[in-house]
Amino acid sequence: MARALIQLGGTTMGSSLLYVQAAQRLGLQPITLSADPSRYDHFAAKGAETIRVDTDDLDALISECSRLRATYDIAGITSARDAFYATASKLCRHFDLPGPNPEAIEQCLDKYTQRQLLAASGVPMPAYRLAANAAEVKASAAEVGLPVIVKPAVGSGSVGVRLCRTADEVVEHTNYLLGGQHIWQSAPKLLVEEFAQGPYYTAEIMGNEVIGIGTGDFGRPPHFVCRGFTYPALLSDDEHERIADVSLSCLRALGLGWGPTNVELRWTMRGPVVVEVNPRLAGTPFPQLVRLAYGVDLITAHINLVIGNEWNLRTRHSHIAAARHLVADRDGTLDWIDGESQAAAVSGVAEVKFYVEPKTPIVRKGDYRDCLGHVIAASSSLAQTEAILQRAVDLISWSIAPFPTIDEQNQCAAPNLPNW
Repeated sequence: MARALIQLGGTTMGSSLLYVQAAQRLGLQPITLSADPSRYDHFAAKGAETIRVDTDDLDALISECSRLRATYDIAGITSARDAFYATASKLCRHFDLPGPNPEAIEQCLDKYTQRQLLAASGVPMPAYRLAANAAEVKASAAEVGLPVIVKPAVGSGSVGVRLCRTADEVVEHTNYLLGGQHIWQSAPKLLVEEFAQGPYYTAEIMGNEVIGIGTGDFGRPPHFVCRGFTYPALLSDDEHERIADVSLSCLRALGLGWGPTNVELRWTMRGPVVVEVNPRLAGTPFPQLVRLAYGVDLITAHINLVIGNEWNLRTRHSHIAAARHLVADRDGTLDWIDGESQAAAVSGVAEVKFYVEPKTPIVRKGDYRDCLGHVIAASSSLAQTEAILQRAVDLISWSIAPFPTIDEQNQCAAPNLPNW
């Protein structure tokens, strides 16, 4: 009987495909359960099996997994997405498979509960308040002190996250979030947080071991659209130790420590403060960067843990790996993309990937969805890696045609009457 790895959901950004490929290298049959398989690129992977099922229905998932056990030896169940990771852990518990604590995952995904648990353990982080309506948001912003971050208490990818410098901006963004334009995964709850100003760092952890610490660069506020990441971050021994210590203290506070954890921090005047703890492996391009920088394959290590095998976290080399995101600069229809193959051929480039196809409508949201693709490179020095990235990015171009105006739409829709 073939051994299978079941994955819940998928991503358009590539991590789910990496899980499929890693599972196949380990001799496992990858099976993805998804409510909408057509949305994700990894379902076209050769030999991968996809089954349509309601991923919000735990009983339906249990029933499907039970059916699959008649054909496969289910070695493990996991997910590459926040929205399904807690559900995957519940399935692991039901079928007596290795997995994280579902309660720990769920309480971590609620950012207010996460903040409360971190605060109770003395973990350094920004001041925060919970709000359920516009009046509470306004009062919370006054208490915390402008500027503030206003964001949904549940979510990922910086969706709905905005820096508000004035009271008017607080009102404007609150109205946006509560006015029907933002899609809520649960009852609307907003976090109003102190703006932690300083360099951004991200720690990748497996089990209780910090594998690497990287740094990131974001576009201009008020949104937080990532422009790129670099591993490892250039830190002194003391800075590295302080970030690692704070990151590991998050695991103890939140009941984590099984499998992967991603901790986001800012280095402020107080030192490192925790912006967010993600109780799962960070999405692409983080696994690729860690593998290129340290020689540690986090996805394979995670799968080995999920199926009950030993993992290998030994660092094999030390390089500088970096990713540059290709970000849309305007709204409209993506006409064409050029230079992708030329950029991929540049020596030192590890990957060039676009997430969208030509003729795709582009509507910028101020979050991860503004990214059209990425370029990843690695070398023995930071200067060389940055030069490789720039050389590759300069070879890539695209065109976004503006959406037609109302007048243009009406003109196109008008009947072609004879000119009598």
